[in-house]
Amino acid sequence: MDCRHGLKQFRNGCADRPAYITQCPIQTGQSYTYTFNITGQRGTLWWHAHILWLRATVYGAIVIMPKEGTPFPFPQPFMETNLIFGEWWNNDVEEIVKQGNSMGLPPNMSDAHTINGKPGPLFPCSEKHTFAMEVEQGRTYLLRIINAALNDELFFAIAGHNLTVVEIDAVYIKPFPTQSILIAPGQTTNVLIQANQRPGRYFMATRTFMDVPIPVDNKTATAILQYKGIPNSVVPLFPSLPAPNDSNLALSYNSKLKSLNTPNFPANVPLNVDRHLFYTIGLGQNACPTCLNGTKLTASLNNVTFMMPQAALLQAHYFNMKGVFTLDFPDRPPTPFNYTGAPLTANLRTSLGTRLSKIAFNSTVELVLQDTNLLSVESHPFHLHGYNFFVVGTGVGNFDPAKDPGKFNLVDPPERNTVGVPTGGWTAIRFRADNPGVWFMHCHLELHTGWGLKMAFVMEDGKGPNQSVLPPPKDLPTC
Repeated sequence: MDCRHGLKQFRNGCADRPAYITQCPIQTGQSYTYTFNITGQRGTLWWHAHILWLRATVYGAIVIMPKEGTPFPFPQPFMETNLIFGEWWNNDVEEIVKQGNSMGLPPNMSDAHTINGKPGPLFPCSEKHTFAMEVEQGRTYLLRIINAALNDELFFAIAGHNLTVVEIDAVYIKPFPTQSILIAPGQTTNVLIQANQRPGRYFMATRTFMDVPIPVDNKTATAILQYKGIPNSVVPLFPSLPAPNDSNLALSYNSKLKSLNTPNFPANVPLNVDRHLFYTIGLGQNACPTCLNGTKLTASLNNVTFMMPQAALLQAHYFNMKGVFTLDFPDRPPTPFNYTGAPLTANLRTSLGTRLSKIAFNSTVELVLQDTNLLSVESHPFHLHGYNFFVVGTGVGNFDPAKDPGKFNLVDPPERNTVGVPTGGWTAIRFRADNPGVWFMHCHLELHTGWGLKMAFVMEDGKGPNQSVLPPPKDLPTC
């Protein structure tokens, strides 16, 4: 099963494809043909497997061009190139995950990062395992960058060259220059680069951002920006990447992301909110007699660890099947506490369930995602299927409902489909529930998603035409 990450699939959740959410998995040896449209969307998105850890290697770019004759709202590039960041394991990823799960511990981290499937010459591989991009002096290029890594937020920079950020998650933004970008798993970023330096070879490099002492793959993947006519014997210059734990730079970079909010590209931010949600993000430990320490690591939202059903949730909702899920996902955590205070290492059990949250059609929703220090604080990128949303606020520490909303950006906040919740902090998003169906929301760190850091919304049908879920195709795979 693969998911078209960021495509809204209006009323057509069956084409969204996360396993057991909108449809049952395609069985081994079988195939299925999907029909969907991309009306009203353009920009850089991507597709990937959406069951277990298969997206470690099963992924690719989706590029939707503007309508013919419609220019970009920035200088027209001479050429475009896709850069897809990934992770690589030397052994079978599924076996590594099974081993970790059997012990109740995290699976082994990746052995390398990659750019377009290649780790670059800093690894013990031959020169052919390096992606190279040829440029001409004086030309402007558009890089469509996708972070398809399973578990790592990544910094990216090009030696000697500035980047101008012009789009995130297939939405144009106010352009701004930067020496490096930060991109979380699941996110896309388009940048312009001018080939205005002395002709030569320049490394493009990416490595992990992690601002807490948690083991990660900190190896640097590289590709080469090579000016036309320069021989391969020239040693590339290396960029100055941010420090791996530079949280100030991460916060500063994200604060520069702002929607265009022009007549042609408006930012239709919900100004009034019908439903306020507050979800805490936590790690936990549940009993596991067969695991190494008698417990296994889990993750939860509002202390609920999501249990995958045995039938597809969208089909269960459409056909009113009983016993598949409940509609009692809590709007806020069961017990308030000092979410980002001293680490909490006791009483870490979570409740298990396939609990969904029902949202009225066309209502406006504000969701605050709050990191917690249950075992450890950590940055978490979250993706909402079927929707874009506006990132109206973010901060470090505990969200203050009395003071923080007064600081929200309701004029030109960035519009995304995947957002990072900062380490020991919070992020507030707003959206209008105008796409009926059952839509998955999950952490895009595959490690934590596998531990249960996910949930789903039932977005109710409207009463007018074209306001209800399309009937599931009759030939959908069965569980």
